[in-house]
Amino acid sequence: MLSQFQSAVCLVLWVIGAVTVAQDAYLDRAWKLMSETPLIDGHNDLPWQLRKQFNNELNKVDLNKLNTTHTNIPKIKEGRLGAQFWSAYVPCDTQYKDAVRQTLEQIDVVHRMCQKYPETFMFATSSQDIMEAFKMKKTASLIGVEGGHSIDSSLGTLRTMYQLGVRYLTLTHSCNTPWADNWLVDTGSDPSQHNGLSPFGKQVIVEMNRLGMLIDLAHVPVAVMNQVLDMSKAPVIFSHSSAYSVCPHKRNVPDDVLKRVKETKGIVMVNFYNDYVTCSQTAKLSNVADHFDHIKKVAGADIIGFGGDYDGVTRLPEGLEDVSKVPNLVAELLRRNWTDAEVKAALGDNLLRVLREVEAVRDNLTSRSPDDVPIPYEELQSSCRTSYGYPDAGVVHSLSALALLLTLALQALIASAAY
Repeated sequence: MLSQFQSAVCLVLWVIGAVTVAQDAYLDRAWKLMSETPLIDGHNDLPWQLRKQFNNELNKVDLNKLNTTHTNIPKIKEGRLGAQFWSAYVPCDTQYKDAVRQTLEQIDVVHRMCQKYPETFMFATSSQDIMEAFKMKKTASLIGVEGGHSIDSSLGTLRTMYQLGVRYLTLTHSCNTPWADNWLVDTGSDPSQHNGLSPFGKQVIVEMNRLGMLIDLAHVPVAVMNQVLDMSKAPVIFSHSSAYSVCPHKRNVPDDVLKRVKETKGIVMVNFYNDYVTCSQTAKLSNVADHFDHIKKVAGADIIGFGGDYDGVTRLPEGLEDVSKVPNLVAELLRRNWTDAEVKAALGDNLLRVLREVEAVRDNLTSRSPDDVPIPYEELQSSCRTSYGYPDAGVVHSLSALALLLTLALQALIASAAY
């Protein structure tokens, strides 16, 4: 006969075994669903890590062996990553300088990454491309430009980037542009310059609808969120933002906006960055699942997606340390009684629906000519930009020079009087 101690040990081992079997069952079910529907992630900053660590010299990198990033090919395969929006990001301090050049180089490195590893990546620009890549068991690779400063207030540059394969533009990053306020305005640390969008900013939205480019509202203040939701003919995305009610960080999405995203059939792709998950430096996988649960409760499973922000953040939740761990989050949603249909919606069906609707709006606007009205010269803040094509810009330059001379003369008089 077993002693009471032995009986207790056996009971504990049995419970542990039963829990393990249950967890394995959820993970097996997650893998099955991910084999049927592509996991589409809204935001990954591996291209920026390629610049930071290797200055985009891909010949010096082997993505099969790279171990200094959250993302490499073995992790991608283990994480069952069906499609990825790779971020073409350059920092705000490039604004008014070389932002366009540096962004083009980030677009180029994504193209070259796909060319170097054709057995893993397939460059994609459409919903159809995503599904074709998924059938071929490759990761569909799309491009999102993270920050409106990258287009240098130029609709021509926006169109050129679309032709190069860019399929979303994040309207701002963490700085105002000459046509849009950024999310820091809502914290009070940046002043509002446009009360959201300027008239030219609204031109950008209309032109993105015409092109068939996804409008990304991550990194914008609530005023811009609502302005775009009011005017866009196509659904919008938040490529990497979480729920404000769970973590009241200004990078997250408040409930009233979640409801508007539902009404307009857009998508919020949940960010994994600890600071946006728990508003602290530590977090767990279950905390990320709380955001999924909250968004589903407020606006339904049809507006939810994955937007991990891997390789763009410094802190990630326990259990989601790199791209390979995402199936664990899918299993957690199943453990929380998400249905197979709800999980498939979040995995990729929602993003595919949004992208198809954006493409449909584009196709309905084919008769509309490209907008070629430039931003007013006086709204630009760049001393590096020339004024070719602006007939009155010379007058602006003359007045600016005269003002400068008068200021210098006044300063000299004040200094002389003081002496």
